[in-house]
Amino acid sequence: MLNKTFSTRTQILTPASAEFSLVSRRKALGIIGTVGAAILAGSQSASAIFLRKPASSLLDYDELPAVWVERQGRNLNGYADYIANLKLEKISVQQVISAHAKQRGTLWNSLPPQDLWKNIGTTLKVIDYISKSINVPVRELVSVYRAPAYNARCAGAKRASWHQTNFACDVTFQTNAATITRTARSLRDRGLFRGGVGGYYGFTHIDTRGQNVDW
Repeated sequence: MLNKTFSTRTQILTPASAEFSLVSRRKALGIIGTVGAAILAGSQSASAIFLRKPASSLLDYDELPAVWVERQGRNLNGYADYIANLKLEKISVQQVISAHAKQRGTLWNSLPPQDLWKNIGTTLKVIDYISKSINVPVRELVSVYRAPAYNARCAGAKRASWHQTNFACDVTFQTNAATITRTARSLRDRGLFRGGVGGYYGFTHIDTRGQNVDW
C-alpha cells in the first residue's frame, strides 16, 4: 500500500581545494593550526577548513557561489549529510543544495535552520518516487526552503508559504509540468502522502503539510 511508503507528518498544520596537506608545509610553518595554514595557503579562506567535502555527499563546492558557501559555514556539511542519508535515487545532494544558493538583488537565500531540516525529507521522497514511477528524471529543484526575508522578495510568494517551514519544493522534470502535477495528485489521492500540489506552467509545487490542497 502506498500509504505505508512514507511516514508523513499529518499532525503539522501550521506554516509558521583542493584539499591541502600540511605535511609539505610543516618545515616552513612549524607547528601551526590548521586555520592558519589555510590562510597562508592563499587559495582558501580560513572558513574553508570547515567545508571539506563529506564523503557521503558528493557535493561539488566549485559549482556553488563562493560567497554563499562562506555564509552557510558549518551548516552546509551537516545539511548535505542529512540529505545524503535520505538515500534518494533520483535526486542528488547537489540539486538540493543548489536550490538554496540563490539571491534576489543583494539578498541571498540560506539553508534552513537545523530544527527544520527533517521537514523536507518526506517531500523529497515523494518527488523521488514520482521520478521512479514514471521513469522521468528530475530536471531541477527550483525552490526548496526560503528564508522569510528571501521569500518576501519572491514574486507571487505567499506570506505564509510552506517553503519557509521547509515542507515545500517547486520542481521540474524532463517532461511537461502538467504531467507531473497530474501524477503527483494521483499518487497522493492513492495514499502516497498528504499535502499540497500546485500546478504552474513551468513547474509543480509539492509539499507535505499533512492536509490535501490543490491549486
